[in-house]
Amino acid sequence: MSEKTGFGRRFYWVRVWVLFTVFLGVSGWALWDMKQRRDRNNWHRPLNVALVLLRMGDIPTSATDAVKVRAVALQDRLQNEFQKWHGGNESPFSFSVYGPLDVTRPPPSSQGEGFWQLATFAYEQWRYLSKIDRQVGVPYFGADSRIYLFVRPATGELQFVEGQSQEGGRVGIVEVQLSDSMVDFALFVATHELFHTLNATDKYDEYGRARMPDGFAEPDKIPVFPQSYIEVMARNRPLDAENEEPPQSLDELRVGAATAKEIGWIK
Repeated sequence: MSEKTGFGRRFYWVRVWVLFTVFLGVSGWALWDMKQRRDRNNWHRPLNVALVLLRMGDIPTSATDAVKVRAVALQDRLQNEFQKWHGGNESPFSFSVYGPLDVTRPPPSSQGEGFWQLATFAYEQWRYLSKIDRQVGVPYFGADSRIYLFVRPATGELQFVEGQSQEGGRVGIVEVQLSDSMVDFALFVATHELFHTLNATDKYDEYGRARMPDGFAEPDKIPVFPQSYIEVMARNRPLDAENEEPPQSLDELRVGAATAKEIGWIK
């Protein structure tokens, strides 16, 4: 065997070993991350939620400041719901608000359902959000879920917008209008996306209306209309069989039995 041939063989086995080591590392990280995500639904501790404010346009500072204040009220509201279904005095979430950071373009959107389109989208989204995390100081390993709230100037009536969320994943993205009077609405939508990352599913039909009974906060109420509260995975508060209105306050937010079961608050 020539020296050149021997070197080539050794180089071949070095490459195989490097690739195998990388494969083991990636596989190990994926298994660890999967376990960590599943463990969130055991509720042994409060989940650390990063709420990242991304400003797209001229938003009043008073509105973005109010998001930080009302995030505390949201944490308290969810604690009440957690105690109702799970018991105890613990809080299920600990919210940390980052930003606001001014951005000039929205996050990447998926261009198809094929493998390569989805892989490209995942990479572009990761690169885009990783840059934001570095700029505002979000600790990658310190957040159980990260919700990116892209806020635009208010131009009209409230409209619930379904965001992009990784069901059972760590990332939720939503774009909403924001003004001083729309802070609670924006946080309601952010909570909807947060619950998606914890395996909760939508509770409204193809027309956007709350489904009975899972999408009703008070399915046993007599008379059933108007509902007094809004199930977090529905969009609005049902007024009658045809009409609904969007959330006005975090006081309206409720977690129904079906959602509580999906996220592990009840068995």
